[in-house]
Order: sequence, then structure tokens, then C-alpha cells
Amino acid sequence: MEVKTSLLDNMIGVGDMVLLEPLSEDSFIANLRNRFDHNEIYTYIGSVVISMNPYRSLPIFTPEKVEEYRNRNFYELSPHIYALADEAYRSLRDQDKDQCILITGESGAGKTEASKLVMSYVAAVCGKGQEVNKVKEQLLQSNPVLEAFGNAKTVRNDNSSRFGKYMDIEFDFKGDPLGGVISNYLLEKSRVVKQPRGERNFHIFYQLLSGASDDTLKKLKLDRDFSKYNYLSLDSAAVNGLDDAANFRTVRNAMQIVGFMEDEVQSVLELVAAVLKLGNIEFKPESRCNGNDESRIRDKNDLKEMCELLGTEQTVLERAFSYRTVEAKQEKVCTTLNVAQAYYARDALAKNLYSRLFSWLVTRINESIKAAPKSRHKVMGVLDIYGFEIFEENSFEQFIINYCNEKLQQIFIELTLREEQEEYVREGIEWTNIEYFNNAIICDLIENHQNGILAMLDEECLRPGTVTDETFLDKLNTICAEHLHFESRLSKSSKFLTDHSLPHNCFRIQHYAGKVLYRAEGFVDKNNDLLYRDLSQAMYKANHSLMKQLFPEGNPAKVNLKRPPTAGFQFRHSVGTLMRNLQTKNPNYIRCIKPNDKKASHIFTDSLVCHQVRYLGLMENVRVRRAGYAFRQAYEPCLERYKMLCKRTWPHWRGPAREGVEVLMADLTVPAEEFSFGRSKVFIRNPRTLFFLEERRRQCLQDLATLIQKIYRGWKCRSHFLLLKKSQIVVAAWYRRYAQQNKYKRIKSATTVVQSYTRGWQARKLLRELKYQKRCEEAVTTISAYWHGTQARMELRRLKQEARNIHAVTVIWAYWQGTKARRELRQLKEEARNKHAVSVIWAGWQGTKARRELRRLKEEARRKHAVAVIWAYWKGLKVRREYRKFFRANAGKKIYNFTIQRIMQKYFLGLKSTMPSMSPIDKSWPVKPYLFLDGVHSELRRIFHLWRCKKYRSEFTEEKKAVFEEKLEASEIFKDKKALYASSVSQPFMGDYLEISKNPKYQKLNSAMDEKVLLADVVNKINRANGKGTARIFLLTKNSVVLADQKTGQVKASVPLPDLTSVSVSTQSDGFFALKLKEGSASAIKGDFLLSSEHLIEIITKLHRTGATAADSEQLNIDISDEFLVQFKHDKVCVKFIQGAPKNGNSVSCKRKNNRLLEVSVPSTV
Repeated sequence: MEVKTSLLDNMIGVGDMVLLEPLSEDSFIANLRNRFDHNEIYTYIGSVVISMNPYRSLPIFTPEKVEEYRNRNFYELSPHIYALADEAYRSLRDQDKDQCILITGESGAGKTEASKLVMSYVAAVCGKGQEVNKVKEQLLQSNPVLEAFGNAKTVRNDNSSRFGKYMDIEFDFKGDPLGGVISNYLLEKSRVVKQPRGERNFHIFYQLLSGASDDTLKKLKLDRDFSKYNYLSLDSAAVNGLDDAANFRTVRNAMQIVGFMEDEVQSVLELVAAVLKLGNIEFKPESRCNGNDESRIRDKNDLKEMCELLGTEQTVLERAFSYRTVEAKQEKVCTTLNVAQAYYARDALAKNLYSRLFSWLVTRINESIKAAPKSRHKVMGVLDIYGFEIFEENSFEQFIINYCNEKLQQIFIELTLREEQEEYVREGIEWTNIEYFNNAIICDLIENHQNGILAMLDEECLRPGTVTDETFLDKLNTICAEHLHFESRLSKSSKFLTDHSLPHNCFRIQHYAGKVLYRAEGFVDKNNDLLYRDLSQAMYKANHSLMKQLFPEGNPAKVNLKRPPTAGFQFRHSVGTLMRNLQTKNPNYIRCIKPNDKKASHIFTDSLVCHQVRYLGLMENVRVRRAGYAFRQAYEPCLERYKMLCKRTWPHWRGPAREGVEVLMADLTVPAEEFSFGRSKVFIRNPRTLFFLEERRRQCLQDLATLIQKIYRGWKCRSHFLLLKKSQIVVAAWYRRYAQQNKYKRIKSATTVVQSYTRGWQARKLLRELKYQKRCEEAVTTISAYWHGTQARMELRRLKQEARNIHAVTVIWAYWQGTKARRELRQLKEEARNKHAVSVIWAGWQGTKARRELRRLKEEARRKHAVAVIWAYWKGLKVRREYRKFFRANAGKKIYNFTIQRIMQKYFLGLKSTMPSMSPIDKSWPVKPYLFLDGVHSELRRIFHLWRCKKYRSEFTEEKKAVFEEKLEASEIFKDKKALYASSVSQPFMGDYLEISKNPKYQKLNSAMDEKVLLADVVNKINRANGKGTARIFLLTKNSVVLADQKTGQVKASVPLPDLTSVSVSTQSDGFFALKLKEGSASAIKGDFLLSSEHLIEIITKLHRTGATAADSEQLNIDISDEFLVQFKHDKVCVKFIQGAPKNGNSVSCKRKNNRLLEVSVPSTV
């Protein structure tokens, strides 16, 4: 990819219109078309950027492009919006100049996208860091919120901004963003109640119905069907390329990032739903006895649902739609409203409700993104406002929009001329006055305090009597008839009497961008912007959290009979403030142009672009820039670019850059009147001179390129030849080395062979000598061995003979000893056999005797048993005979009673042996043996448990009883409500964890306590600024709560128990709790206390018991919720508990998210 190093390099058309030659409207349009066809959508007019909407994505906004334009000179690269943003940011950061970027153009020209690109570029190039990134994210995420509530689909643009926005972004001395302030101008609130054909209402209505969950819509009493709401147009409800459901999720996420609380988001959506419901209210006439018609609501269902959303009484709002109260001094007059007036009141309420909600949103965003009030901040303002509007029918809205553009054009010309003049003076160039059209006469026609159109419109609105649009037009015809830029058919000027293009009910103003025809109908009503006081008071009475802020004039205690300022007066005041603000800043301009009305890419409509070029005053701007010198450039880059045109400056100039440029101009024979030398820049009067220098430079570059190619080719050939020569020498050297190595190897091999043969002969000779010597030695050894062997064998035979003789004697002795032993053994065995026979005979006789006795005993036992059996049978027979008559009468009953008695006896004896332990928590109980004993079994279990508990209680001391009462109260407060409660059940309540009365470290603190300390523990006091904790000693007495420093023991705060209203804790397993103080009490000066403790259950239980027993204090409320508000001095901060992944050893972490939110992350494993 080719990198451009200058605005003039490889230019498509002319990148800066100041250099366009010849300059005419046709050449201007042709240059824009040429660049647009080649995807060059940006063009300069000096320091002004012209931006063409491509209606498609182009690869020119990537992070690589951001880095390419970062810290580069404005004219160093091709035209781009990033160049202007970088120039403004560097001027603000390095030169400490406040900047403003003015973005203008008609609807659909890309103003909103241009402002996003500027903000995203500044966010990308400024500093990094957690806090800085948070500020940047909030500033960028404010756009989706404002677009949802302030943008709508029009015939010219699918995302048209229907309000003007000015944002001041504040930076510190390093250039890092600190915050911002947003101002909004003229929201088109008439769109809420009526939209032109082919257009939609504001995006938020469609996003809410498409993207909200079914549960949310049910709470808001809405239905997804667009056709059920009168304020929503149906012909353009669905827009290609717009996903309303996804955009709604984006808006919800953006509101969370900016810092909106969940209840605030819900309140906003309730008001949006109320506006939709308000549009469905219809009226019907009802005749009265005096003959006048009175309006009545046709169907009250929508009114009822709307009142439920707003929290107001249905009868109050219904009366406000039917009657109007007019107050004059001490008198009140109540008049009825007819159907037309009721519809007017309904639409006025809808418009005011939505516009005030939008203003509240802007104020709420400003609260979140505002910078801390420290030292002076650097400011960069971004203005995104309507462009000049000329429609077929133009009314009050177009009139004040065009008035604003007249003021912007006036300040644009003034600041452009001032910038030119300041640069000429700074560079020491003579300044000549430039003739241009001054539109101050048009601004005076509109805003003059006596005879201006706005002043006369306000005067008509405030005049008593009948006031209509016709009387206002008559007044204009009388006072402005002689003005050169005012035209009317009914004016005193006779030249317009026959102008049929000018209707009787219209007037025409000749603006700087052309003539605009305004229809006077609706001017008075729209300027009045009247909302009946009855409706304001009805809205103020609503219980909705935002209503008293949106309708402060409805407060009955502050009734103001003075008429509110008109819309024209308010807008004129806002424009004046904006102009004064812009006058204090260095301006940067972006002029946005739409190439066609079809919102299609690659289409360039000459007539449409020409119309926009005229009303944007671009030709006027070019003429102002070219009235003096068309091009200027610093000496260093000028010399660097053109030094090759002169032999004295090429290739290096050793002197100052200005002298080099002077030598260059003199050598090129450029006429002296075509250029001038400033202090740091050279000024060129005519673009032809610049193009002459560029053409000479192009030719010179071609010659230099040829020379460079020639030198390079020669160098390349020489290098190749030297490389070949060097290679040949290396190859020859290697070959000679190889040959010598082979020769040496052959000589070495031959020498080795000769040496081996010689060594072999010597070795064989030595071997023969050694073998002969060895054979001689072996012969001597063999003879000696044979002789020694003969001697050994003779000795062996002698020893063997002796051994045989000794062995014979031993054997004979052994045989004799064996015979003697066997004889003795046989004798002993015979004696043993005799003794065994006697034992066997005796044992047999004893066994026979025992068996006879056993048989005798068995026989005797059988006889006794038989006697007993016979006796038993006889007794039974006797009893049966005796009681036979009784058995016949009640035998079953007696048998049953006998059986039951026996079973009960067995049951109680079994129960005695299986009785459970005496512990009250032992829930075991023997299993019931019979079903008919179910009631008895349960009752015995209950009686036993009560008796067991009574025995257990009788052993309690007073201290133990108090501990169990506290445990019981803790169970009533926290069981199944707080996750931490389960782990605290097994932990005893100790109360004084610090042993404050015994510990000498706390002797001073103990002496300062007048009452008995019920609880002493170390807690962490949470800082709202960073979420970190500071250790404090927490003391609880019967009448107060005391916080003291852990190290010094000094008392930091003492709160009487009557000043405590409630305690807030979460449902999770953390130890955070908030002590909320009574408003207006002396203890509440510094706000509530947010604390953290490991003994949270015990602390809150003792607080609750102590507060309940105190005679002069109310019951202390315990609020258990994962989101509650804490009052810190003058601000309310939301403390929100969320489940998070375990970090830092599974500890609970508290982090500040914004000025209104502290987020406590509780690990799920805690």
C-alpha cells in the first residue's frame, strides 16, 4: 500500500479547495464528484473539513488509520476527519487552547457519525488507565442513550438527530479526559404526537416494544403490537438495517455504564409507557344545560393504566382534561374544555412530558460524567446541530433552526477572518480588508429586541385580546415591510403584490443560503408552548419519583401567575449562550454534505450537492481564504519538498531554512508578487504558482528516479562481478587444498605399508625365539610334575591303608552299641503295653457304669413330665367345666381385654428399654409397634419432649438464658433471609471480644464509657471514595453506639440509639451492614455508616434487642436486600451486592463504580 507523505502527493482532484483552479461553483462540484467517485469523502477548505456521506462502510477508520494520523501535521497526509481531530487535540494538550468542533449539515449528511468519529479518535489517542478508560467509556456510551431518546427515522435519514447537542469534554494537564457536560437544544417534541408520512416517532418507543422482555412489558402495561398506539406511525414502523430489539439491549447496557440506577431506568421506561398510553386517550362531546359542549373521556381503561404508571389519582387527571382553571390576581375562573381543546391539552401534556424527560436524562448523564471540581480544566467542545432546512412547508421549527444557522454562519465568517488576520499579523504579512457578505443584517431582522421577528412574536403572544397567526403576520407586514431581506404579499411594498409564488398567509426571508418561505400558521401556538396549570398540578401530585422534578411549577405552594418564557425566547437565550461559549474557544469546522436523497452509495446528485454548498457558504469560505494568499507552508517542509529544484539547495542545505527557500525561489525565477516571506512560513498567492512548483518537482523526481536507477544498476553489476571474482579465488584455493590433501594421504599410506612389513618380520623372529624358550621351560616342568605325582600317590596309598584299619574298629563298636540299645528298647515297650491294658479296662468299666445311671435318670424325668402333663390337662378340663357357662356369655370381650392388657404391658416395658436421650435436640423416638397406638405414641412423645425440655431449662443460669434468647431473636431476624446466618448458629455470642475492661491498651477508652459495654469488637468502616476499609472499635451500650480508633482508642463518633432508624444488610454471606441515621439529627451530619464485621449476626441482634428495650427509642428496622441506599453527606450512594468469582483468597471486595454506586463482590464459595 502506498503511503502518502503530503497532501499534494498522488492527489485525486484537489485535496484543498483553496488550491482549486479555476474557482467556480461548477469546478467546485466537479472536484467533489471526482473525489467521491474514488472513495475520497474528505476535502479541505484550508482548515475546514468537507465530509461527504458515503452511505456505506469504508476501510479508513481502522486503528491503523488512527496511528497513521496521530501526531502528524494537518497537511502532511491526505484529507481526513482524523487530521482535524488530531490537530484540535494537540492544540488543546500542548498549547493549552480550548477547542470547539462545529459539525453542521442537513439531516442525513452524517453529522452524528462525524461527532462519534471525533470522540472515538480522541478516546483512542489520549492516555490510558483504569479511571481514564472508565471516563472515556462513559462519554462514548452517552451517545446511544441520547440517540434512542432524541433520534428518529425521517425520509432523509434513518437515524436523524431531532435535537441539537453540544458536549464540552474536559481534560487535565496531561490531556486525559476527566468528564464532560452536555447541552441540548430544541428537541423536536412535536414529533411525539404527530409524524410526517414515511417517518417514525423517536427510536425509544419502538425499541421498548421490540426489545423489552414480556415481564417488563407486563409491568409497564404495554403490548408489542405497534398498531395499538395512536402516537406510533405504522407505515414506517420497521426500518431496514435497524434492529430495535438489539438496540434496546444496547441502550440498557449504556445506561448502566453511564451510571443509571435500576430504579431510575425503570422510572424512565414508565414515563415512556405513559406517553404511549396518553396517546390512546380519546374524547367525546357531551352537551351541557347551557348549550356548551363539554369533553368526556371515551374509554377510561388507558387513562387508568396511565395513572397507575404515574402514581396519580384518575379523577384528578380526568378533571384536568375536562376543565381549565384561570387565575388572575385573587380570582379563579373554571371553564370547561371542548373536544378540540381536550385533544390540544392531551398532546401538550405528551410533548411536555417527553421533552422534560429528555432534559432530565441529559442532566442525569451530566451528573455521572461531570469532572471533579479541581483546578482549571482544558475543554474541547463538539457541536452537533441541525443544518439549514428548506422544506416544501416550513414552520416555526425551521425558522428557529435557520436562525441558529445564521448565527453559526456569522461566527464562522468572523472567526475565519480573525484567524486569517491573526496569522498574517503573526507572520508579519500586510493585511488587506476582504469584502464578504455580512449576514448580521439577517440576524438583526430575527433577533432584534425591539423590531425583530422573535420579539414581535413574543409581544403578540403576551398581548391581551384575540391573538392569531394572522395578527402576527399583519404586525410583520407593518414593521418589516421595508427590510431588504423580508418579503410578504400583504406588506406595504408593492413589488410583491403580484408574486403568486408567495401565498397570503406566508412570509419569506432571504437567508445567506437562499430564500425560505415560512407558513405563519402555528407560529403563535408553538411559541407559546402552553401547558394548562391544571395538568401541571396533576402531574406534580403524582407519586412517581420523577414527576416533582419534571413539573416543579405544579407545586401549589409555589404558584406563579407569571407566564412562562416562550419557546422563541428560550431558544434565543440558548443560542446567545452558545455563541458566547464558542467565541472563547478555537474553532474547528466539519461541513457535512449528503450526496443524494436515496440514502444509496455511489450516487452523486449535482443539484442536491450544489444546494448544500450554497447554503453552507462553502464558496464564500473559499473566496475568503483565497482573498490573500492561497497557500502557506513552514520553511522546513517547503525546503525539504522542493530543494531538488535548485542545485544550490540539493542535496543538502547547510544554512537556515528561510534562506534556502529564498535561494530556491530566486533560482526558479518566480515573480516576487506571487509569494511573500513570513516569520516562519512562505506564502504563495496564486495556486498556479504552487502547481508550477509541483510540476517542476514531478519532472525532477522523474530525472532523479532515472539517475537513481542508473546508479543502482551499475552498483548491482559491479557487486555481481566482484562477487564472481571472489568466488573464483575461493574455488581455486579450495581445489589446491584438496589436491595436496590427496597427495599427502597417498604418501602416508605407502609409508604405513613399509612400516607394517618391517614390524611383521621383527615380530615373527622374536616369536620363534620365545616359543623355543617356552618349550624348554615346559619340558622341565613336566618332568618335575611326574616325579612329584609319583611321590604323592605313594603317600596316599599309605594313608588310605591306615584309614581303613581305623574305620573297621569303629564299625564293630557301633554294631555292638546298637544291639545293646535295641534289647533295652524291647524291654521298655513290653512294660508300657502292660500298663495301657490296665487303663483301657478301667475306662471301659467306668463308661458302662455312667451309661446305666444316665438311663435311670432319663426314665425318672419322663415319668415326672408325664405326671405334670396329665395334671395340667386335668386342671384345664376342670377350669373349662367350671367357667364354661361364663365363656359362652362374654368370652370375646374378656379375651380382648386380656390381650390388650398384655400388649400394653409389653409396649410400656419395651418403651422403657428404648427411651431416647435427655437432649432436647434429640429427635429420635422408638418405632410404634401397632397402628392402633398411633395417637398414644405421638402424645407420649410430646409429653416426654416437654418434660425433657423442662428438665433442661431448670438447669439454665440467667446468663445462659440471655444467650439463648439472643440466639432465638437472631433466628427470627435472619433465618432463611441471610446466607451468613447458618454459619453463625454454632458460634456463641461472646459480646466483649476485646476484653475492654481487662486489656490495659483500652483502659482510657473503658474509663470514657459511662455505661456497661454490651459488645466490643473491631469492625471496618468503608470509605465511599475507593471502597476500602479502615479498622474501628465498635462499642454498644444500652443507650448509644460508639466508634473509636483502633490504635489510639480515641472516640471518632458516638450515636445515640434513638438516632438510629434502620440497619441494612444483604442476603448473601458477607459481613457488610449500614447504620442509617435519622435525618436532621446531630449524628447525621456526616451521613450514614457503612461497616463490615465478622460478627455481623451478633452485632445486629444486640442492636435490635437494645433498641427494643430502650424506653425512648422506636423499634429498629432491619432491611435485608442486595441493593440499598446509603446517605454520604449530601449524596445518596447505592450499595449493590453481586455474586463474583473467588479472588484474593475468597475475600469480599468493595469497589467504587461511579459517583452513585458502590459494588460489593461476594465470592460464591464464601
